[in-house]
Amino acid sequence: MTKNTLIRVVASAGLATLLAGCSMGSMFGGGSTASSANLQNATATPAAVAQAQTNALPAIATQCPPIKVRLGGEAMFYYGGGRTGDPKALQYQGVIDETTRNCVVSNGLITVNMGVSGRVLLGPAGTQSSVNAPIRFAVERDGQAIFSEKYTIPVAVTPPAQSAEFVKVVENVAVPYLGGETITIWVGFDTRG
Repeated sequence: MTKNTLIRVVASAGLATLLAGCSMGSMFGGGSTASSANLQNATATPAAVAQAQTNALPAIATQCPPIKVRLGGEAMFYYGGGRTGDPKALQYQGVIDETTRNCVVSNGLITVNMGVSGRVLLGPAGTQSSVNAPIRFAVERDGQAIFSEKYTIPVAVTPPAQSAEFVKVVENVAVPYLGGETITIWVGFDTRG
């Protein structure tokens, strides 16, 4: 075998391996941002969770489900005097800076710890010393909410500071895993009711 032939064989084998790895895809797939809006007021009934747990077979997941910020939930704005959209009337805004999650897989369950950090910033009309940041975490499997919970996080803004950070971690959310499902963790501000 000539040197050029050997190089072609090695390059072809490397390319075939690379393409095979690309075709495997993600075990959990991606989530649809359009479906995430339906999780706003979704709840999983105890019976639905029990049924999913009963049907769960032991599986080995190699990845933690992705965590994504819900479209429209990346920021919140509060205006005074009904002057929505007027920059001079902005009292405060909240923004999500980072999200994270980690998982442990055992006996057909993915146990998820998920977290978010962000900031509250006072606007030109802001005089608040405390702001409540409404954050919703949701877990969706194949388009259905299996966990959805809203948390109100008090954020103290101590003068002369014009901003303050917040962190929220939700621990030990058990997600039954059958294998092949699309599972996505959603987080975002939920300012409705």
